[in-house]
Amino acid sequence: MTAPSLSEPLEPSELPEPAGLPEPAELSESTGDEGGDEDGNEAQQQYYVVIGGDAARRVCGSLQSAGDVVCHMTQPTDEELRRALDRKVASVAVLFDDDAESLRYALAVEHIRPGVALVVTVFDRTVAGQLESTVPNCRVTSPADVAAPVLLAACLQPELLALHGTPSGHVGARWGEDAVRLEPYRPPRSLRYRARLGKIRGQLRPHDGSSRIMLTGLAGLFAVLLADWIWSVTLNHRSPVEALFEAARTLATVGPAAAHGGTAYLVFSSFAMLITIVFTAVFTAGMVDRLLAPRSIGMVGPRALPRAGHVVVVGFGQVGLRLCTRLQGLGLGVIAVERNPAAPNLRLAKALGIPVVVADARDRFVLRKLGLDTAQAMAAVASDDLDNIAVAVAARAVAPDLRVVIRAGDHEAIAETQSLFSIGIVRDLASLSAAYTTASLTGLRPRGVLPQGRRLLVERENGTFTRWPHGARCHHQQDT
Repeated sequence: MTAPSLSEPLEPSELPEPAGLPEPAELSESTGDEGGDEDGNEAQQQYYVVIGGDAARRVCGSLQSAGDVVCHMTQPTDEELRRALDRKVASVAVLFDDDAESLRYALAVEHIRPGVALVVTVFDRTVAGQLESTVPNCRVTSPADVAAPVLLAACLQPELLALHGTPSGHVGARWGEDAVRLEPYRPPRSLRYRARLGKIRGQLRPHDGSSRIMLTGLAGLFAVLLADWIWSVTLNHRSPVEALFEAARTLATVGPAAAHGGTAYLVFSSFAMLITIVFTAVFTAGMVDRLLAPRSIGMVGPRALPRAGHVVVVGFGQVGLRLCTRLQGLGLGVIAVERNPAAPNLRLAKALGIPVVVADARDRFVLRKLGLDTAQAMAAVASDDLDNIAVAVAARAVAPDLRVVIRAGDHEAIAETQSLFSIGIVRDLASLSAAYTTASLTGLRPRGVLPQGRRLLVERENGTFTRWPHGARCHHQQDT
């Protein structure tokens, strides 16, 4: 199998082994399986079929730059797919953002060419598990799962390349002495303390107007009850239980059981019953609005907005959802911001305990309400690169010292610009996903992809890392 060419040569280096930590991962000089026969001749060109849009263009470009033959089709018909598979195929990639479309083409390929090596992009883990069990020769990937460890590390420490969760804890990947070093990671105690305090401070601090109205009415009712009880105990010398009964009657606007306590108390009770009607109406209005309107923010519990030590994740798509759950796994507070009120993942927010603010994060007023000045970091991971840049610029204006992580690489006009690095930490998710998919197609079965400066490092099954070139987009939309 022909390996993709490297963008730069590798220099051999000595890799020390730290005591008590995993062995440093060596960098391999090859990005694929070693080709050639016993006489040392190069392996013949491989033939690949790639189906999909922009993500497929990157994979197609990487394979073409390695000298392989690629048939790239965006949305082929069954007949076109049959013709493309009517020869010896090394492997097939099905790369779509829609799980249903990926599933359809994967099953079609398996039906036309049973047993062919398949690499399919599927975001939903349930669908991915069913596909792998149905088609054993299929390897399911998700750009969100590939990118989440890289984005998580950037939100916590810029020098971390990636942060993976394991059954025994979290493992961070760092670059040092010309090698990737893996070491156990735990958030600093100061950050965990700030995050815990921020969650406590966020309880009973409503974010939206209806919640504030409801709490205002509830506070007014409690104030009337407490004032009547104190009056009865201190001035009318009633027992605490009798005073509570009298206060409850006043709050229910039925008046005290008997006229006692003089004219002043009767005037107070009359005024308290009248104002109770107002507070009851206010409380009822807020409660009805909260019950009828779909909300992803709570006033108490895990879905209350944290006030310090949290991470603001802008864009609650597949990437944002994975990042939020991994931040929660570290015990950190998180606030997700989604502009689309009909986003599919909003229904998962309540089940996962993720507070989601439905608003436009490009608005500085919205960012101020999210507490950026006390946040740990902000990650702009929406699907549109231009929106992410606009959010990052607005966040810089609100909190100049905030750590900002930007998802970029999908937009061709800004994929290679270096000016973004002055705004925040840039992570090219398209290149990470393309490298992972290309490595899977060439038979490496990678564990993950790490960014190291301008280079990419693909982790092999044996724990070693291979430098991988950035894949340029192919110059065609469809090859048949």
